[in-house]
Amino acid sequence: MSQPSASPAPHKDIVLAFSGGLDTSFCVPYLKEQGWNVHTVFADTGGVDDEERAFIEHRAQELGVASHRTVDGGPAIWNGFVKPFVWAGEGYQGQYPLLVSDRYLIVEAALKRCAELGTHAIAHGCTGMGNDQVRFDLAVKALGDYRIVAPIREIQKQHTQTRAYEQKYLEERGFGVRAKQQAYTINENLLGVTMSGGEIDKWQAPGEGARGWCKPRAEWPSAPLAVKLGFENGEAVSLDGQRLPGHQLLAKLNALFAPYGVGRGLYTGDTTIGLKGRIVFEAPGLTALISAHRALEEAVLSKQQNRFKPEVARKWVELVYEGFFHDPLKTDLEAFLASSQATVNGVVTLQTHGGTVEAVAVESANILNAKGATYAQSADWGVEEAEGFIKLFGMSSTLWAEINRSSGRG
Repeated sequence: MSQPSASPAPHKDIVLAFSGGLDTSFCVPYLKEQGWNVHTVFADTGGVDDEERAFIEHRAQELGVASHRTVDGGPAIWNGFVKPFVWAGEGYQGQYPLLVSDRYLIVEAALKRCAELGTHAIAHGCTGMGNDQVRFDLAVKALGDYRIVAPIREIQKQHTQTRAYEQKYLEERGFGVRAKQQAYTINENLLGVTMSGGEIDKWQAPGEGARGWCKPRAEWPSAPLAVKLGFENGEAVSLDGQRLPGHQLLAKLNALFAPYGVGRGLYTGDTTIGLKGRIVFEAPGLTALISAHRALEEAVLSKQQNRFKPEVARKWVELVYEGFFHDPLKTDLEAFLASSQATVNGVVTLQTHGGTVEAVAVESANILNAKGATYAQSADWGVEEAEGFIKLFGMSSTLWAEINRSSGRG
């Protein structure tokens, strides 16, 4: 069970999952003043360039941490989240593509650092109002017996305007706050960008500052973009014929489709804690990847597979969204999803003129074509067979109509 951070043993080590943003920057001096030796870990799950990575490392040192580690989280986020998410092919409530699911991989990186330091104390910058605290805490609890310290939750007991308090707290200690961090909460990783706060939280139109990678319509390139994605067992393995590790492939898709504004949305949904959540999100590469994968699945899976799979997908997405990343049911569902991908092999051509992306061509040896028939064009069965099928297929509805017409109820 989480405990207050007050009065730790002198010079006690604690690992803080660190991003360099307002919340985690606040956590460093706050924890130090409570007597902790703060060791920061930045799990680089993509979405930041060399300049931003250097800023995060400098920020940690500026704040006076005992040590700082940057961990490459790209392969972990691809294998641990992107692959099963694309297999599922569903966003939360049909829209949101779970862009902060890197939290689970960040937890694993932080706990690995805990093991190196020989400590069972871990801290995060989640608020007491959002979903991330649930994801973070449940993941930690599933992986061991740790003391969880959440400074932002603690200050919310005395302060209602926490962001303003955090900013003032840092400035009083001589630490600056970037202008963008004053207006929005921004999460950025390999999966995409989410933005909340400011006018977004007030149910107003997002301002121009609430923009990440995706270009506005006026800046979309005039020439259309076309790319080819190759899949093996449902996993994207090549881009325009070049084989790439998954996380590198997704990064390239982000760079290709963001200038066309693909994958940007304004989402309102039901959060884990019961409130309505409203965010701007951008997921250009993931949107393109899911579009290609879905087009290939539609061509190679059976009718019953395509009908049933969304039911499994919705449950998998709900578990991940609500923090149950390590629940055994998630593992069970992933076994089904993996089994369904055995024939999802081929190449899909994607095209965009801006805003949306379409799968315009599918090549696969596993497309379920009937050799002698094409839908609505030609068939290798006779008229009598078609009429017999229609009669038997619709028997129940036809009988209902006949009986109820004769009784005057139809």
